[in-house]
This record gives sequence, C-alpha cells and structure tokens, in this order.
Amino acid sequence: MRLSLYFIPILLFLIGCSPKPYAYPNYDIIKPEKTCKPNRTNIQDLLNSYLGKPYVWAEEGPDAFDCSGLTYNIYGSMGIGIPRIAREQAKMGKTIAFKNLHYGDLIFFGSTNKRSKRINHVGMYLGDGWFAHASSKQRKVTISHFDKEPVYQKRMKVCKRYLSEDERAKYMNCDVPLTKMPSTTLRHTSPWKAGMRLPKKAVPN
Repeated sequence: MRLSLYFIPILLFLIGCSPKPYAYPNYDIIKPEKTCKPNRTNIQDLLNSYLGKPYVWAEEGPDAFDCSGLTYNIYGSMGIGIPRIAREQAKMGKTIAFKNLHYGDLIFFGSTNKRSKRINHVGMYLGDGWFAHASSKQRKVTISHFDKEPVYQKRMKVCKRYLSEDERAKYMNCDVPLTKMPSTTLRHTSPWKAGMRLPKKAVPN
C-alpha cells in the first residue's frame, strides 16, 4: 500500500510532462524557440524550409501551418514576438505603403469589399510583386504573385513592417489593445506532424 502511494505522485508528474495528443484543430499556440537572429537572410532560410508544407488550420509548425501560424513562427524563431492571429498581427508594427514594401514585410488581406476592415489572411512580401503565404486554397505554404492572382490586390487591407530596412530597429509599436492569447510548448501539446492524415476541411465550420 505504501509503495503504491509512493508511485502515485511520480505517475502524475509523468502524465503532466507528457504532451497532449494531437487533435484537430489544435488551438494550443506553440511558441517557437528562438533559433536565429532577426535579418532577411534568416527569414529566407526559414521560409525556404517551410515551402510546400501543408496548410492545416490552427497550426504554427514546424510541419504544418495556417497563414498567421507561418508568420508567427518565422518571426518568433528570430526572437520577435508577434501575435498569433492575422488580425492581431496587423495591429502591430509600422504601416507601410504597398509601393514601399521590402522583403519580410507582412501584407494583410480581407474581402474585396473596400469598406470592410476585417482581416482574414496574411502573407510575407518577397519583392517584385511576389509574396509567400500558407494558402488554404492550395493547401500548402506557397509563393504567389499579384499580377498572376490580381484578386489579392483587391483584398489587400494593410501592410506592416516589423524589422527596419537596415535590420537594426524593430517596429513593435501597437496603437490598440491586443487580445491576450496564452502560448505553450512542445512539452505540453502536440502539433500536426508529417505522416498524419490531413484534415478534410482546411477551415472548420
């Protein structure tokens, strides 16, 4: 009896340390570890490693992403903490005109209704009209061009910069309140992993 009582706390400790099994959608926000310094070379290296990975709603990597999960992961991996969801990410940073965009700036999209300010998608600018994003339509992290897909130009709402052109300053100012969203680590929750079956729907009802 005493032996059983001795093992109960150990069992509870081990259960607490085990990551929660993956379930779709996984709304737990997994904060990325800082792995590199904030600069455009590292943005490119991170993005290159994620291209082609599947779109899965509510995932922030490393094997699957939704649109804001991709940008959250890339900036978080450089030690720049931005909000997890697109509409919150759009509240931070320095507002930039489309003509002044440079590599690594974020572009936020909504509906084609010009009066609507609602944001539901985000991409990362790469230069010369190209941008990277986790596309729910193509079901993967991909690269698109404004000339080839002009609907994105019509859907554009705002452009933001977090890292200055000389990579010395971080524009993390925020003029409106942010929604607080607690994050966790791989120790406590499990993301979608390669080899798992992809969900039938990109976005839940």
